[in-house]
Amino acid sequence: KMSTKFTEYKGLDLPTVASEVLDFWKKENIFEKSVSTREGAEPYVFFEGPPSANGLPGIHHVMARAIKDIFCRYKTQKGFQVKRKAGWDTHGLPVELGTEKELGITKEDIGKTISIEEYNEACKKTVMRYTDVWNDLTEKMGYWVDMEDPYVTYKSKYMESVWWLLKQIYNKGLLYKGYTIQPYSPKAGTGLSSHEVNQPGAYRDVTDTTIVAQFKTLPETLPSFLKGFGDIHILAWTTTPWTLPSNTALTVGPKIDYVLVKTFNQYTFEPINVVLAKNLVGKQFGKGFFASEDDADFDKVKNGDKQLPYKIVAEAKGADLAEIRYEQLLPYVLPYQNPENAFRVITGDFVTTEDGTGVVHTA
Repeated sequence: KMSTKFTEYKGLDLPTVASEVLDFWKKENIFEKSVSTREGAEPYVFFEGPPSANGLPGIHHVMARAIKDIFCRYKTQKGFQVKRKAGWDTHGLPVELGTEKELGITKEDIGKTISIEEYNEACKKTVMRYTDVWNDLTEKMGYWVDMEDPYVTYKSKYMESVWWLLKQIYNKGLLYKGYTIQPYSPKAGTGLSSHEVNQPGAYRDVTDTTIVAQFKTLPETLPSFLKGFGDIHILAWTTTPWTLPSNTALTVGPKIDYVLVKTFNQYTFEPINVVLAKNLVGKQFGKGFFASEDDADFDKVKNGDKQLPYKIVAEAKGADLAEIRYEQLLPYVLPYQNPENAFRVITGDFVTTEDGTGVVHTA
C-alpha cells in the first residue's frame, strides 16, 4: 500500500500545477537537496552556455534550456552529483554599440570625452540590465541552475581561467596556426562573429561589381591538345574579389564541356587565349565581342576597337584539364600547409554553368 498521497485534479489547470510545484520546490529546497544529498557521488559538472542579459529572453531560450535541463535531471536520477553553474555572457560588440548609442558617442570618443574606466562601467551596467527578468523566467520555467554564484565573463577570474586553459592546451601541443577569412568592421576596429553579422540592418541588397580573373597557366603542365597556342589563361568569375589573394585552386566540373577561345583583352587589346565553359561563351563574349572564323578580323584589331573578334580553337571535358598548374595570381603569401599542392586545376561536382565562366575560384 502506498503511503504517499498525490494531489488529484478534477480539471487540468497547468498554470496552477506549475505554481504549486514551484512553491513546493522552493519551500523544500528541492534543487539544493538534489545536489547536497549526493555529496561524494561521481560528479557530472554542468556550466551553462551563458545567455547575455543585455537582451530580453525569448521562447527559443526556454526551448534550449528545457533540453539542457533534461540531461542534468537524468544524470541526477542516475546517482551523479550534478552541480549546475549559471553564467552571464558579457562580451561582444552588440553590448559596446548599444552602450555607445545610449551615451551618444563613437569608438573615437573613448579616451577623449569619456575615460576607458567610465566606458567599461557603462558597458557593465548595460550588459546586466535584464538580469531580474532572466532570473524570474529561469525560476518560472523550472530550470534548475545555481543563480547565486554565476560566472560572469567580464570578471578577471573568468578571463584568467580561460587564459590558463589556453596555456594548458598550448603546452600539450593542441593549438595550431591557421588562416580564415573573417567579416571585419572598420568602424568598430574588430572582427565580427556570425551572430553580429546577423544583427538587424547588417545585411542589405546592393548592386556590386563582379570580376573575371585571368590565371596564367604553366606551359609545361598543359595537356597536348592545349599546346602550340602560346600563353593560355584560365578565366574564373568571382563576386568576392577580396578573396583572390588567398586563391589556392581552380575547380572545374569533370563532365562539363570547356573550350579554348582565341580573342583579345578588352582593356589592353593584347591577343589572349582563354579557357572557360562552352555554355558560357555567349555570356562572357556578348557585349563588345563578335564570333569570327576570318583571320583578317584578328589581324586588323587595334587599340580602342568597340567590337573584338573571338573564335573557339579547342574543346575538352573538365576532367581533361585537371592538374594543369598556373602562376599564383597575387603572390603575397603562400598557403600555410602544403603550398606545393596549391595553384592547380582540380575537379568538383558542385561546379555549374549558370553564371560566370564555369570555373570556380577556390580560396
